[in-house]
Amino acid sequence: MIRVLLVDDQALVRTGFRLMLNAQPDMEVVGEAGDGEEAVARSRELRPDVVLMDLHMPVLDGVAATELITAELPGTRVLALSTFDLDENVLAALRAGAGGFLPKDISPEELVEGVRVVHRGESAVAPRLLTRLIGTFVRAVRTRPAPAVLPELTDREREVLVHIAKGRSNPEIAERLDVSPSTVKNHVTSVFGKTGVRDRAQAVILAYEAGLVSPGE
Repeated sequence: MIRVLLVDDQALVRTGFRLMLNAQPDMEVVGEAGDGEEAVARSRELRPDVVLMDLHMPVLDGVAATELITAELPGTRVLALSTFDLDENVLAALRAGAGGFLPKDISPEELVEGVRVVHRGESAVAPRLLTRLIGTFVRAVRTRPAPAVLPELTDREREVLVHIAKGRSNPEIAERLDVSPSTVKNHVTSVFGKTGVRDRAQAVILAYEAGLVSPGE
């Protein structure tokens, strides 16, 4: 069972999510929180697998709560939620360690799948939003050198990072590079290890900020 903690300052929203997720055979809502501070406390107490985290809350916002939870509880994944498509806090939440972001107006099926994807350790970001978020909020400064970690990457690893930033899956990257999916997986693991990113969402941000990819490419 995927144990889920619901975090939202609106009780009605939490009730809707609870009914939706508890109806799944592989999910169980183990608790709720109405603000970020309570979310951190409940996460420490319950050790959920996934936290559904609203970004706009009183006392402590969702970004700060996400950073505290992911730093202290590596086994807990955070899926950020926001009412707004273009929300600068979304990018901040991904930097803080959130495993993905979804808008609140998605379908029940998309929400359920998002929880499963994040629980697997993969990145869940609504495709229609990722490019817009990157294009709006990530500003690659060409005169600034790339982060010091990037020179440690091999040419092939840089190439793989660019493909990740363009939203391609491992099988798609393997096809384009004419290598096996297992080889791509090894490269991805190496990229994550050398750069310190946790997942594909953070890898995308890194690639754009390092100037390896530009919005609109």
